[in-house]
Amino acid sequence: MMDNYLNENFGTVKPKHSSEEALQRWRDMCVLVKNPKRRFRFTANIPKRNEAEAMRRSNQKLRVAVLVSKAAFQFQQGAEASDHTISDEIKAAGFGISADEAGSIVENHDSKRLKSHGGVDGLAKKLKTSTTNGLAMDDKDLSCRQKLFGTNEFTEREQQSFWVFVWEALQDMTLMVLAVCAFVSLIVGIATEGWPKGAHDGLGIVASILLVVFVTATSDYRQSLQFRDLDKEKKKISIQVTRNGYRQKLSIYELLPGDIVHLAIGDQVPADGLFLSGFAVSIDESSLTGESEPVKVNTENPYLLSGTKVQDGSCKMLVLTVGMRTQWGKLMATLSEGGHDETPLQVKLNGVATVIGKIGLCFAVVTFAVLVQKLLAVKITEGTHWIWSGDDALMLLEYFAIAVTIVVVAVPEGLPLAVTLSLAFAMKKMMNDKALVRNLAACETMGSATTICSDKTGTLTTNHMTVVKSCICMNVKDGIKQETSEIPDGALKILLQSIFTNTGGEVVINQQGKREILGTPTETAILEFGLSLGGDFQSERQASKVLRVEPFNSTKKRMGVVLELPEGVVRAHCKGASEIILAACDKMINANGEVVPLDQASIKHLKSTIESFADEALRTLCLAYIDIKSDVSAETPIPASGYTCIGIVGIKDPVRPGVKESVALCRSAGITVRMVTGDNINTAKAIARECGILTDDGIAIEGPDFREKSLEELLVLIPRIQVMARSSPLDKHTLVKHLRTTFGEVVAVTGDGTNDAPALHEADIGLAMGIAGTEVAKESADVIILDDNFSTIVTVAKWGRSVYVNIQKFVQFQLTVNIVALIVNFTSACLTGSAPLTAVQLLWVNMIMDTLGALALATEPPNEELMKRAPVGRKGNFITNVMWRNIFGQAVYQFAVIWLLQSKGKSFFGLDGDDSDLILNTLIFNSFVFCQLFNEVNSREMEKEDVLDGILENKVFVSVIAATVIFQVIIIEYLGTFANTSPLTTTQWLFSIFTGFLSMPIAVFLKKIPVGGNMKI
Repeated sequence: MMDNYLNENFGTVKPKHSSEEALQRWRDMCVLVKNPKRRFRFTANIPKRNEAEAMRRSNQKLRVAVLVSKAAFQFQQGAEASDHTISDEIKAAGFGISADEAGSIVENHDSKRLKSHGGVDGLAKKLKTSTTNGLAMDDKDLSCRQKLFGTNEFTEREQQSFWVFVWEALQDMTLMVLAVCAFVSLIVGIATEGWPKGAHDGLGIVASILLVVFVTATSDYRQSLQFRDLDKEKKKISIQVTRNGYRQKLSIYELLPGDIVHLAIGDQVPADGLFLSGFAVSIDESSLTGESEPVKVNTENPYLLSGTKVQDGSCKMLVLTVGMRTQWGKLMATLSEGGHDETPLQVKLNGVATVIGKIGLCFAVVTFAVLVQKLLAVKITEGTHWIWSGDDALMLLEYFAIAVTIVVVAVPEGLPLAVTLSLAFAMKKMMNDKALVRNLAACETMGSATTICSDKTGTLTTNHMTVVKSCICMNVKDGIKQETSEIPDGALKILLQSIFTNTGGEVVINQQGKREILGTPTETAILEFGLSLGGDFQSERQASKVLRVEPFNSTKKRMGVVLELPEGVVRAHCKGASEIILAACDKMINANGEVVPLDQASIKHLKSTIESFADEALRTLCLAYIDIKSDVSAETPIPASGYTCIGIVGIKDPVRPGVKESVALCRSAGITVRMVTGDNINTAKAIARECGILTDDGIAIEGPDFREKSLEELLVLIPRIQVMARSSPLDKHTLVKHLRTTFGEVVAVTGDGTNDAPALHEADIGLAMGIAGTEVAKESADVIILDDNFSTIVTVAKWGRSVYVNIQKFVQFQLTVNIVALIVNFTSACLTGSAPLTAVQLLWVNMIMDTLGALALATEPPNEELMKRAPVGRKGNFITNVMWRNIFGQAVYQFAVIWLLQSKGKSFFGLDGDDSDLILNTLIFNSFVFCQLFNEVNSREMEKEDVLDGILENKVFVSVIAATVIFQVIIIEYLGTFANTSPLTTTQWLFSIFTGFLSMPIAVFLKKIPVGGNMKI
């Protein structure tokens, strides 16, 4: 019944991409919330998100209006250079344009205004920059430019002070009711018993409330600081910039108007600016406008908007406007207040808290009614029911305070908040382990992962590439031993032309005067090979004119460039996957440097060369060229066939140290690792065997073969697939979708390219590469692997399991306290007419089980045992029968102890006299607290008998236990007048501790009791 209720009302929230309706539904169901400010702090701010969406729609409408009626708009504005006035301050600094004027050009796509300023070159002069060397400035110029044009930073919500958290903790409804009770108790107590005796009860409640508030506020404040640090890490984006004549990597927050930025596929446009030069640039503006149709950017439409993504091509841009002057800046300011999506576990535990809270409220009402009825019965018996004294009023007030405090203890507000605490702790620790969590739910979901689909390059391998073998002009040589004298002059000239022109990399001289190669590891390896052959990058680039560029595409698995040579010949160079490029060739350069037809013997030789390179775990690339007609333009596609093969290179990319052990650890943890790569199948199989991924009963398949399989064949094939080579992004997406939907797997997927975004989005956990990954991939991911290392992915899985298990431990501990505290106070009220635990004592118990319990149990670091268990999977249940066994077993024991003390305690300890009830209640309270402390230790392990293993390594846990014991001694021995306690004898202290300790052997006994299926929650 509870399972159905939770699934129906709290089970619709997904780990990611939850609908607004699902997010709103569970909020509406949480009717009994003690402190909404605190309960909903770490959840999505739906109104703010709606506001951001409205901004996107208005941006889209603005864009449509600008494009449709640009001519009319410009006519009405009448924008001319003469209309633009600049301040004396800007003139004095040597600038010819103001920040507002520069901003209006890009935001309004105002071609007329752009032309009036002399186009892009004119604007560059007015911004005191060079379109080739970028900004040239010292610290003084830097500060002046920042002052006049602003910095590339967005206004964010200010960090709330500690006192704000104190104020929010005070918003707890039950604490406010108790504060009123304390105030009334003070007034009535002082009026009837005088000062200070009459103030003790009221001041005790006030002190307890303040202690609860300050401990809660401290915990929440620390969490908020951790989330803020993580948010800062998420926003760290670097970009290639030419400044002071050197190309360098800068943070986007360092950009200034006048900077020259280099953009490539997958980059986020870091500021508003104008296109300078580039090829086939296509921009995705959906993040800013919601419009999914890509926009072509060129000299006719040069406007680049901050926050948009480069979908295709590459270019240089001139930065005009930064920070809050851009539309993206204004949108980001709103989005930053949208909050984190709540996780499914948070929502489900909110449901559990709501159900238990309702039960607790019923118990509280009944308890109060029973206590009042007992008081009335006594007064009627004595015939004083029409006479009410101050003591009677205080008694009623005490009963009401007990009832309210039962609600305080019964509503487990700490359950959903423990999820946040555990996630914040894990995210901080994972940052130290080189994993940046972008989506809170990813921590939680990763613990349930059953499959990891990993890239090869840079994840399983080091991504430090070198050309170690080559086959140029049909001669196979070791790359490091390749002599230029062995290659005919004509062939060498074409080879170097191909290497240095058909590349996304660059060879530059850095600020230290040393040669530096920029680009991907693959490009770097090939450029190094070209330099080793005596090539000159700059002279090759200047010797021809680039007509068209087709950047590398993971679907086509090739890249190309069209050049106009000095002699008037137009030549296209192509480079990519060896078998694909070779299939497009019909000619080759032979050992004499002559172009000859590609016969069957030559094809066989080249194919066997590719296979031999691949069998040695080398990445193979084929280089080819074709001379084409001279009447081509930038829009003419590069030919698909008719090429002349120049040669093949074999690139070594060694397997990362520790990967084989990590794969073995995953297998022992029940996680299947699959390699999905665009490489040759032989290369993929060699690397997979070296990593331990490909086993004797596993299958390696190529993407094209996978695509042709029917659904029936896929159902048989997919469970056995361990390697997929020559895969396209669509193949990866299809594999992930089938694994998730057809086979019910919880899938983690790695990706680094722009085209990986759909698979990262589809997966339960998207893992983007921090070094090789594009900004598009990172934005689609849930976790960013900062060191691109597969071992870090395994660490993420371990932390995910740790989060899940830690919250289970805390839930087990808190539900035990809930059940015992409710039943003890309720039964005592019904049977004796009084409650053994007072309001102050219950507040202290609440703090032990809520804030302190969460700190102790939700922050346990992961251990190796976690990776020896089977994954929870998609259909795993959170509260298991093992947990129910432990909860009810300990609850029965604790209740039995307290009931025996209540019924036999006085005779057993020989208590008599006026203070016998006070001493007995103190003993019950002390025994109850020590039962919770030892049960907290028991909760460290739900099935393992040795609960002390590694306890001293968790300093937080030890500190919480120690602090609780010290405070308990102080409460019992020194705060009796406020906490309604009496100092205990040594025997009574030993009895209390022994009673608590007995729960440990009982826990061992309980763990030996076998349990069946799981009770779902």
